[in-house]
Amino acid sequence: MREGSLEAPTRHPVEWRSDDFWDQGKLDAELERVYDICHGCRRCVSLCDSFPTLFDLVDESATLEVDGVAKSDYNKVVEQCYLCDLCYMTKCPYVPPHEWAVDFPHLMLRAKAVNFRKEGARLRDRVLTSTDRTFGLATIPLVDVTVNALNKNSTFRKALESSFGIHHEAPVPQFNSNTLRKRVKPMIRNLEPQAVGDTSGKVALYATCYGNYNSPEIGEDFVKVFQHNGIHIDIVPKEKCCGMPKLELGDLEAVQKLKEANIPVLAKLVDQGYDLVAPIPSCVLMYKQELPLLFPEDPDVQKVKKAFYDPFEYLWLRHKGGALETEFPHAMGDIAYQVACHQRVQNIGLKTRDVLQLVPGTVVTAQERCSGHDGTYAIKQETREKSVKIARPIVRKVDQQSPDHFMSDCPMAATHIANLSEKVDKAEHPMTLLRMAYGL
Repeated sequence: MREGSLEAPTRHPVEWRSDDFWDQGKLDAELERVYDICHGCRRCVSLCDSFPTLFDLVDESATLEVDGVAKSDYNKVVEQCYLCDLCYMTKCPYVPPHEWAVDFPHLMLRAKAVNFRKEGARLRDRVLTSTDRTFGLATIPLVDVTVNALNKNSTFRKALESSFGIHHEAPVPQFNSNTLRKRVKPMIRNLEPQAVGDTSGKVALYATCYGNYNSPEIGEDFVKVFQHNGIHIDIVPKEKCCGMPKLELGDLEAVQKLKEANIPVLAKLVDQGYDLVAPIPSCVLMYKQELPLLFPEDPDVQKVKKAFYDPFEYLWLRHKGGALETEFPHAMGDIAYQVACHQRVQNIGLKTRDVLQLVPGTVVTAQERCSGHDGTYAIKQETREKSVKIARPIVRKVDQQSPDHFMSDCPMAATHIANLSEKVDKAEHPMTLLRMAYGL
């Protein structure tokens, strides 16, 4: 086996509109080729359950090789992949430009898409990934109170598990009829933008489904912090789900419909001089990577990609240009920080840690381990136990630290870890802690 490439990974567009993409025979051949390479390497065994599943299938086969694995079992590997991208970005030595051109996550996406086109998805998965509709219904006034109460009722949760497949022990998000959009609009102040480096100083916040309906207080933190730093911030006037949940389901047609609803709105904002940010790393990644690879020929998609920033990446760029307020009246002490997978693969470095460590009397200990949450993986009855296993290393590190605060840029990952931790009472968003440090 030749050695892996030392060059930077090159991501190729997803050719999902070609006939070959959907051909089951050609898909099986590519799965066999890549599975064989993975079997010979095994570097990714500790990332998620896709690789242990694959290696167990090989080790239990008659030949002890991939050719001994039944093609009908190939999807057992696919089912455990939640497209975190870490194998591609941090482990695999055979990604392009290596001649073997292994892109495991996008091969899993192809398999998911072929399966979805052939078989569809169960009702639970269609509901959970239809976030605009599901979350919108759950946040109708009074309905949100009822839903939240039921989600805390053990009898209801066990019934929900038996009937709908949502594990009764998994924490589920709170719903709030007082959404981010309702809360933030009265807070907006008109500030004169000051361009610094590549940043315009004029930002549009893409609320996201989770940010709007489940954690609206984070939006308030964004507005307070950005305005405190002289950055003009508005809310994107209208939006749909970014499409990441449908992408993970393999429903590429739904992803396209969401793209067609969102991209014109965002591209218009870019034309008006706005930079773009979002409070959830998965949504940022969708616009910075996944949509550009699915729609490489769309100039508006590429325009939005160039204007989209991780929020702490944006603040750090402002700091480098001397435009970040660095007077912090409140120390944050010892912070345990889980670096979200969909933030790690953006290749921006640990900018959240770097910004918060500007606060005197604050030490941020970053842990680059997966939470195993992935939106729905940690709440499904059939994968809950595996998600807990994946989370154990980061939970153990957090408990050993016993910090003053625990944070992650991904609120869902943070809640999952805090729920399993013995030393952490609650999870916090980094923007919330930054606002506290500013005393806002």
